[in-house]
Parts: sequence; structure tokens; C-alpha cells
Amino acid sequence: MRDLNYQLKLLCKHSHEGSFETRVGRERQLSAIANQLHDLGFRQLKTTSLKQKHVQTLVDHWLKQDLSPGTIKNRMSCLRWWAEKVSKRAVVASSNDYYGIPDRQFVAEQSKAKDLAEEQLALVKDEHVRMSLRLQQAFGLRREEALKIQPRWADRRDHLQLKASWTKGGRERTVPIRTSDQRALLEEAKQLAGLGSLIPGGRQYIEQLRIYERHTANAGLSKMHGLRHAYAQQRYRELTGWPSPHAGGPSKAKLSDAQKRRDHEARLTISKELGHVREQITAVYLGR
Repeated sequence: MRDLNYQLKLLCKHSHEGSFETRVGRERQLSAIANQLHDLGFRQLKTTSLKQKHVQTLVDHWLKQDLSPGTIKNRMSCLRWWAEKVSKRAVVASSNDYYGIPDRQFVAEQSKAKDLAEEQLALVKDEHVRMSLRLQQAFGLRREEALKIQPRWADRRDHLQLKASWTKGGRERTVPIRTSDQRALLEEAKQLAGLGSLIPGGRQYIEQLRIYERHTANAGLSKMHGLRHAYAQQRYRELTGWPSPHAGGPSKAKLSDAQKRRDHEARLTISKELGHVREQITAVYLGR
């Protein structure tokens, strides 16, 4: 292993920022960046060797590859993290505009919402995985959140309280408990998990993640992030009174001024419930 790859691996290992999947993704991205720097002619680098010319060369290379703005911006986030850890924050410009990176396009062309039918769920043989899937569907949880959640601790009567250690980006949040079906499901989850999480005793998160992946694949299930999309669209209808554009509803251009205000308020609420900080991201789930 080259020095740079090894040193970046150590940086990642000693950092506990973000969720498990965030940390794994960051380490993978930085390893790929180290390999790209080597292929671009920068040899025998160390983590403290990072300079503006390295960043600019990488960005130019990515732009020539016609990568999506989102992909490039994710890589820039990793570069900024690296620069901060070696006290060279100024090496990477604070704005992506400086490098000519285009804006991310948030509006998806079509809905990615997924439903989870009872017959599909019955094909999942692990009861903890089944419960995690049901919680993803009912509360719009991410996969990691639905595995790590401690139902008894999270239950605050009228809402779920999600710990920072369960969530992407380490941001605590709450999700409302709105219906009797949600309440009944949560009681089932509490009974199954006892005082712990939906990771059975004796297993680590990564082990349960692999079990989740295997059982969902064996059941013919994929892209279960779509359950969050379905949750967002359901919440939009509840909050506005009409379906979202991705669910066949009117686009923003066709709304009255009063409806536009309600649309904006609903999107802010949904963004918060999903654990995002920007209203714009709701266009991915709901359309625009």
C-alpha cells in the first residue's frame, strides 16, 4: 500500500465523525482519490503534501470525465475533510464555484417511490430485517437508522427521537408518530428489540447490514431507499391536501400563491423529518 493510501486510511480510522456508512464511504472515496493522484503523476505523496495544484488537477480530471455535479461535490467534501484534518483547510476553496463545478440537479425525472407488499415482506426470513424494513416504510428511516434504532428509547409518545449515532451526518432528529398503525408497529418493534436495538445481541452493525443485504436480495427486494420516497410523497399529500408532482400532482408552476406557500411549508417539514437540511432536496423525492 502506498504511503498516501495508508495515511489516509489511518486518518479515517481515527475519526468518528458521521455514521458508519458515511465513514466507510469517505475512506473509499479518499482511497480512490489517492490512486487518481498517483495515476495523474503525483508520486510519493503524504497526507500533509496536499496542495492547491493537486486539488485543481483532480477537479479538472473529474470535469473532463463528465461526472455528475453531485459526484464531484461529494468528492470535494472528502478533500475538504482531508485538508481540515492536516490543518491545510485553505488548500481547498470554500466554494465549488471557484472550480467551475456546476450546480447539482435535484429534480429526478421520475418517482423512485417503492411500496412493500405483505407477500414481499413474507419472503424476508429474518424477523429483525423484516422489522427494519417496516420501520423504513412507516417512518421514512434510512437503512442504517432502521437497523440501529432502539425502539424503546426512541419512543417519545408522539414522536421518534433518533440519536446522532444512528443518523447520516450525525444529526439528531425527530419523526412524528401520526397514526395508530405507526403506534402498533412501534409496539411490535419494542417487543422484538427489548431494551436494545434491531441488531440482535452478539452481532455488530456491519454483520447485521450484511444479513439485511442478503435477505432482501434473496427476497427479490432492491433499492429500498425508495421506501423513504414513498413516505415523503405520503407526507406531502397529508400536509398539502394534493399529491406531489412525482405522484401525479400539479407542478409548482400550476399552483396558486396560497398553494405555493403551503407547498413550501410542507417541503420544509418533510426535509426535516427525512434528516436533510435543505428544502431543495425534496425535489428528488417529490418532484418540482
